[in-house]
Amino acid sequence: MNSNALTNTPHRRDWLAETIQIAATTGTATGVASVLGLPSTKAASPSETIRLGVLGSGGRARHLMRSLVKVPGLKIVALADVRDDSIATTKEHLETIAPGSTKELFITRDFREILDKKDIDVVLIGAADHWHAPMTIAACKAGKDVYVEKPLTHDPAEGKALLEAGAASKSIVQVGMQQRSMPHILRAGELIREGRIGKVHKVHLSWNRNQPRFTKDIPKIPISAVDWKGFLGTAPGQDYDPYKMVHWRWFWDFGGGIFTDLMVHWIDVAHGLLNLTEPLSAASQGNFVKAEGIWETPDSVQTLLTYQSGVTAHFEGTFSNARFGAMITFMGTEGSIYCDRGAMQVIPDPGKTIKAEELILGKGRRGADFYDQPDGEMIHILDWVKAVRERKQPSAPLLTGIDAAFAAHMANRSLRENRIVTHKARTPE
Repeated sequence: MNSNALTNTPHRRDWLAETIQIAATTGTATGVASVLGLPSTKAASPSETIRLGVLGSGGRARHLMRSLVKVPGLKIVALADVRDDSIATTKEHLETIAPGSTKELFITRDFREILDKKDIDVVLIGAADHWHAPMTIAACKAGKDVYVEKPLTHDPAEGKALLEAGAASKSIVQVGMQQRSMPHILRAGELIREGRIGKVHKVHLSWNRNQPRFTKDIPKIPISAVDWKGFLGTAPGQDYDPYKMVHWRWFWDFGGGIFTDLMVHWIDVAHGLLNLTEPLSAASQGNFVKAEGIWETPDSVQTLLTYQSGVTAHFEGTFSNARFGAMITFMGTEGSIYCDRGAMQVIPDPGKTIKAEELILGKGRRGADFYDQPDGEMIHILDWVKAVRERKQPSAPLLTGIDAAFAAHMANRSLRENRIVTHKARTPE
């Protein structure tokens, strides 16, 4: 079975039903933990406690820490970041959400010091994109299990080294594509495999926002408070630039713009529900609506990806119009299945007799970035913790992250080279 596929075993169906119920009612860590077979209280002996170090303690890591501190039997014990201000902010945040937890917190600018510590079991990687693969490889070699934010790679060539490091170490690696763990999206996968909407031949994905992100506000962070060379890593040498350091997503040396930051989430869902690997081709367009002269990556993009199965996937993303928001629609010969981060809807085509269905878990407008339910990050983290304890593969292992990132890299290559790019894709197993 292709590791991208989200399978439909009887055990997973039972888990899905229970998780949907919990997500729709409490959504608590202890409730979901009980479904996953984990301890449902924070009580754990020292030998059973999973000790976690955070590598890259920016905003995304702080967001995930709100879930991590609620996980039974897990403790955050170390922080690493090249920015002193980020360490200070994250330490204060951790003390607020888990009072008393920072008394013995190990802090360093150099993430390798955390990897060297034998009493640390697992790491969360929330650094800039260009550090995701190098840190994951180093963590695997150090014998740590890993939860790494997407995109997993910054350069497609990193995929081979990641797979080799994972295989050699047998580390459990979960890529932070939490939509794979959302119960309503798993339900959509069941319906697609059952043939509810016929043969799926087209997928429409979007992440459209209308947000003011284009002011070049230079952060007042002195170079003395930063390990600039540590931030650059393998990126080309360049003068200290605090704007690039803070807004790294929109600069090619450190990120990949909208395709790697946002499309990766939804293209991974398409891969998982349709059992797809890498695309065969990508045709992209991009332009600057408001960010020209501020960002290197376009602030409005779209791409058309084709796959071996005949499926085509069209993604659009912008920061200057919020139509459709963040969503994916699977288009079949009998109808469509719509998903956002809080809902799933089966929509019959006119004149077709398939059964309509919906599963609405999150309140608010459709296509929002976030919903109150389901708590996808919590479910995804708990799936990883269960995999760590049982030494089994999690729902988003290395290969899924590599394939999702590869689709984004193909889209960016087409964009930057202004041509259709092709690739000999791996055949799904």
